[in-house]
Amino acid sequence: MDEVKYAEDLVVGDVIDLGSHTVSESELVDFATEWDPQDFHTDLAAAEQGYFGGLIASGMHTLAVFQRLSVLGAYRHWGVIGGRGLRDVRFLRPVRPGDVLTGLMVIDSVELDDRGRGLVTTTGELVDAQGRTVFSLLTESYLRRRP
Repeated sequence: MDEVKYAEDLVVGDVIDLGSHTVSESELVDFATEWDPQDFHTDLAAAEQGYFGGLIASGMHTLAVFQRLSVLGAYRHWGVIGGRGLRDVRFLRPVRPGDVLTGLMVIDSVELDDRGRGLVTTTGELVDAQGRTVFSLLTESYLRRRP
């Protein structure tokens, strides 16, 4: 693993490419069956007759995709203590089977304290293959300061 990034190593304004994830139909249906069993997530025939004209991912699934990409693309390289909050969570476009979602994160602020940590605020988004933002949010996480 690379050297750990501490709170003071992060640069406000930096944009982090979190990589991509393809949402398969089976993944979409399996997640929704377990965690958000509404017919427009789980039943193709019902979804085709519904408002969206086909299956769409649960918003919680979309959030989970963003979290996975955030961990793989950033958090696992950082000295994370834990999350403090999510704000301004927006589901802007439906996510459909086969969609390729690419995650981006921007470092908005780093506030160091005298308790050996820094509060890092980021803006994140998922963009589809057509470049349209499908999801966005603000996150706040505590990171360790450099020893």
